Amino acid sequence: MLTAIAIDDENMALEVIKSHAEKVPFLELEAVFSDAITGFDFHKTQPVDLIFLDINMPDISGIDLAGMLQAETMVVFTTAYSEYAVKGFELNALDYLLKPFSLSRFLQACQKARDWKERQPAAANGHVFIKTSEGQIKLHFADLLFCEATGNYVTLYLEGEKIITRMTFKELEKLLPFHFVRTHRSFIVNKNRVEKIEKHQVQLGEYTVPVSLSYGGLL
Repeated sequence: MLTAIAIDDENMALEVIKSHAEKVPFLELEAVFSDAITGFDFHKTQPVDLIFLDINMPDISGIDLAGMLQAETMVVFTTAYSEYAVKGFELNALDYLLKPFSLSRFLQACQKARDWKERQPAAANGHVFIKTSEGQIKLHFADLLFCEATGNYVTLYLEGEKIITRMTFKELEKLLPFHFVRTHRSFIVNKNRVEKIEKHQVQLGEYTVPVSLSYGGLL
């Protein structure tokens, strides 16, 4: 079960989240808060897995509040302003819901959170073994810049090196930590290695990776 709270100064927005949450069987929305500080204090004493967090609030912005949270707390920003998406990316937010958002889009964010929670134990080691034509190779997540899917193969790009492995993107995503995100149907990037963010692409070292509208909700 995935536990969550929602923080938003607009009661109507909280009602939408409550309504959507009731339809997600693996999500338990424990509380909602119209006051950001009260919500933050609740989370400190009763930690949850996920926080749905508005950005524009009177006392403290969601951006500032997210920066005060523990790294393991997943954050999904909810806002009517798309210009904050880049900041959400920089803060390692799990997702970015642009109001008004549909139930299907809300469910997508919840599924992403559940997937990440399930991946945490494997990601804690900081590495994974990848099968290649030359045998098993130990891949350190910190060294991986991005991944590119080509047919039935995935190319892993490291600094000065490429590793080709036979697997699907869905299989690969289950192995990667939270800071690896899909920016395109054929690309997954390491957010910790992104040097420059533009509207339709990101820069990682010498490489430029595309960002599509379908997957760029956090960019």
